[in-house]
Amino acid sequence: MKVLLTGANGYIGKRLLPILLDKGHEVTAVVRDINTFQNNTFKSERLRIFQADFLKPSTLEALPREIDVAFYLIHSLSNNADEISKMERSIAENFVNYIDSTNASQVIYLGGISNDDRLSEHLTSRLMTESILSNSTIPLTVLRAAIIIGSGGASFEIIRDLVEKLPVMVAPKWLNTKCQPIGVRNVIHYLSESIGNEKLYGKTFDIGGPEVLTYKEMLLKFAEVRGMKRYILTIPVMTPRLSSYWLYFVTSTSYQIAINLVDSMKNEVIVKKKGIEEMIPQELMSYKDSVNLAFKRIEQNMVVSSWIDTQINHSEQKSLNHYIQVPQHGTFKDLKVLSFPKTNSDDVLENIWSIGGDRGWYYGNWLWKIRGYLDKLAGGVGLRRGRRSPNKINSGDSLDFWRVLLADKEEKRLLLFAEMKLPGDAWLEFKIISKDNEQDQLVQTATFRPIGLLGRLYWYAVLPFHLFVFRNMIKNLVEYRH
Repeated sequence: MKVLLTGANGYIGKRLLPILLDKGHEVTAVVRDINTFQNNTFKSERLRIFQADFLKPSTLEALPREIDVAFYLIHSLSNNADEISKMERSIAENFVNYIDSTNASQVIYLGGISNDDRLSEHLTSRLMTESILSNSTIPLTVLRAAIIIGSGGASFEIIRDLVEKLPVMVAPKWLNTKCQPIGVRNVIHYLSESIGNEKLYGKTFDIGGPEVLTYKEMLLKFAEVRGMKRYILTIPVMTPRLSSYWLYFVTSTSYQIAINLVDSMKNEVIVKKKGIEEMIPQELMSYKDSVNLAFKRIEQNMVVSSWIDTQINHSEQKSLNHYIQVPQHGTFKDLKVLSFPKTNSDDVLENIWSIGGDRGWYYGNWLWKIRGYLDKLAGGVGLRRGRRSPNKINSGDSLDFWRVLLADKEEKRLLLFAEMKLPGDAWLEFKIISKDNEQDQLVQTATFRPIGLLGRLYWYAVLPFHLFVFRNMIKNLVEYRH
C-alpha cells in the first residue's frame, strides 16, 4: 500500500517507518525539517521524503495525492501551553483539507486515553484533534494510548531520572493516579496492523498493557528492575506548579512538558474502549518486561528514537537550515588549531563523535555541569538530555544543550548549535583537515553572534573560561585514547 507517514521524525514515527518498509509498503515520510531526518538510516527505493509544515498550507501543495493510508502522528506537547490548542487545531484542519484532496481510504490517529469527564488541557487538545480529524471524508481509525514505555521515550526517561537520582522521594499526590502503561513494541504492532483493516474504519479504541498501576507502583517496579531500593512518600500539599518545577529540575524534561505531564496526571488513563485486542491479537508485554527490553536496547546501543530529538528549542522554532551557515560577520570567534600525526586521525574522529553525554567535554566537565545547572535555572534544557548513542551522531540529534546541525563523518566535520538560554546564537564546530602526507589538523571553532549589549557583555564575561576550557578541550580531543 501507499502510506503517508506524518511525524516521521517523531518518537513513534521513527520506529514505525522501518516496520512499514519491511512490510513492503511504499512510504511517503513527511517531516517539518528535512535536516533532522536521518536519511542514511532508512535506505529503500520505496521511501520518499517530503518537507512540509502543516501549520503552513502552502508547504502541503507538493505532497502526493495518490495514497491509500495516512498516519497522523503530529503532536505539540512541548509548545507553550497557551498555544497548544490553537496550534493543534490549525494543524489538524490543514491536514483534513489536504487528506480530503487525496484518494486515501483510511486515516490512523494515535491519541491519548481520554475517558474522564474533566480532562487536562493536553488530553483535551488530543480529543479536539480527534474530533477535527473525524470531520474528514476519509474513515478514521483512532488508537488512544496510555503511557508508552520504551527506550528513549519521554515517560521512560522521566521515570528513569526519578528512580536513579532519588533514593527517597517526597512526591505529589498524583503519584497515586492509576494508569495502564503499554510497551512501545505493542503500540507499533497495533499501528502497523491497522493499515487497511476495514473492521477498524470509523472506530475508536483504547490501547494499554496488561496491568493497571499507579505512577508510584511504576516507579517502584522500575527500581526493582534496576536492582534499587527506593522509598516514596506522597503528600497532598504540592501544587501543580511546584510539581512541575520538581519534575523539571530533577529530570531531563523541559518545563512546558513538565507542566503538561503534571496536568495530565490527574486523569486516570485506563482502557475502557476495548475490542482491538480481538481484531489485532498480540501478546501484551508487562510493565517490567517493557522496562527490561528498553534497557537491553540501551545496552546494545540500539535506541531507535528519542523524545528529545524532536524538541527543537531554538528561537521561533525555525528550521535548522536557518542556522547551518555559520555567520562570518558581526560575531565573536574562538579558533583553536592543533596538528597531530595522520595515523591518529581515526581516533581523533571517534573522540569528536563521542563528545558530550557520559564521555563529557574532554576538559572541565564540572564547569560544563555548572553551566547546565544555570541553564536549567534560567528555563533552558540543561545538560540532562545527554545523547541518544555513546558514539553515533546524526544531524538533528540533541547533544546535551546543543543541537547537531551537521554530522558528516566522511568530511570529518561536526557542527553544533546551542540550545541553552543565551543573549545570542552560538555554534561549536570541529573539523579535521589533511595538512600533508604525515600531519592532519583539528580545527575547533566557537562562534557567538550576540544580541545587543547584553550579548556582548556575556561573551566578555565567559571569555576567561574559554581561554583554558577550549584550549584544553582540543588538546584532549587529540590525545584521548580509548
